[in-house]
Amino acid sequence: MSALALIPARGGSKGLPGKNIRLLDGHPLIAYAVEAAKQSKRVDRIICSTDSEEIAVIARKYGAETPFVRPMELAKDDSPDIGVFQHALDWLAQNENWRPEIVANVRPTAPVRRPDQLDQAIKLLQVRPDVTSVRSVCLAPITPYKMWTMTDNELLQPLLSLDGVDEPFNQARQSLPDVWWQTAQIDVVRASVIIGGGMSGPVVAPLVVDLEQAVDIDDL
Repeated sequence: MSALALIPARGGSKGLPGKNIRLLDGHPLIAYAVEAAKQSKRVDRIICSTDSEEIAVIARKYGAETPFVRPMELAKDDSPDIGVFQHALDWLAQNENWRPEIVANVRPTAPVRRPDQLDQAIKLLQVRPDVTSVRSVCLAPITPYKMWTMTDNELLQPLLSLDGVDEPFNQARQSLPDVWWQTAQIDVVRASVIIGGGMSGPVVAPLVVDLEQAVDIDDL
């Protein structure tokens, strides 16, 4: 069951310009994504999807392929992931007749990622046909049962209710259900889900990571 590590790295970030190639401990962020995929025992190919020649050159330097240029309409601030991943799969099928069955979204902005975690996620999809994707999560440091929304007339409304519990926002945190926060380190999905228009599918399995690992670099 073949697996593609796709590294999405557009060049036009406004929140943190050039974030995908910002240096961290002497190496650009994208290098950590490429290296984790290179050390994986279950990734067959590593491809960087970018609209930037500068990023493409750096990605190739560290060992990724850049067989295509991402179209500009898929490199905007509000471009959703699905279009980027569908474009990559379509290009590979049409130009190379290669159709990977598993796709890992290896984000450069989440550099604290272990290759064995990537392997665990891919293996889970290989042995569990019922699972459509695997996502890294950590125990949420703040419970959403104590969060609020604000109405148009500036009154508070609880974000969540809890069956059988009055005013969960006034309960001790320890008595509330554990909630898991999605992190950006590991995000692996079946290619069939992407082709069908989704990025996760209906059956998502967890890969639990420590809170300290949940680093996502989007601003300074």
